[in-house]
Amino acid sequence: MRARAPLPEDTPSAEYSLSELAEAVNVWCAKAGITPANGQVGESLNERNLRFYRTVGLLDAPVAGGGRGYTERHLLQITAIRLLQAQGLPLRRIRELLFGRSLADLREIRERGRTEARATRAASASAAILTPGEAWQLLPVTSHVALLTKSSAPISAEQLRQIRAILGNPSASPAASGPEH
Repeated sequence: MRARAPLPEDTPSAEYSLSELAEAVNVWCAKAGITPANGQVGESLNERNLRFYRTVGLLDAPVAGGGRGYTERHLLQITAIRLLQAQGLPLRRIRELLFGRSLADLREIRERGRTEARATRAASASAAILTPGEAWQLLPVTSHVALLTKSSAPISAEQLRQIRAILGNPSASPAASGPEH
């Protein structure tokens, strides 16, 4: 069994083979939660993908022969490609955005992409997922606030009192607070 290629931030001075480069980027993307946005791009990279990226000018030539001439710069280029693919951008546009980028630029793209992916995952995890056919209930809390809940998870009178207290109106009921708008 071959040892897994190190992640880009683990050994920036390492040289990779093409297959190790693909593996390292796949591992990084899996850990960061980065997946391509459309079905035209495979979930994971392989040597063939990287050769294609090299042919179309997205990936620099290896710095040395012998099969291990890929460096941190190449890792960062491929990581940036995957981040932009996750946003649904076509390769032509990705090439325009990445052309001539410095190592520092590519590192910044990676860090920004990782941060944005974390924020997106956190927002998705906390967002309610509406399922077709699922019953929801709209519960007036005050004259200006309503609460949307799943019908299968009713709010108790005590929970309603606590919500009103948080809003600064513990005794309010929709009828007592005035007409709703």
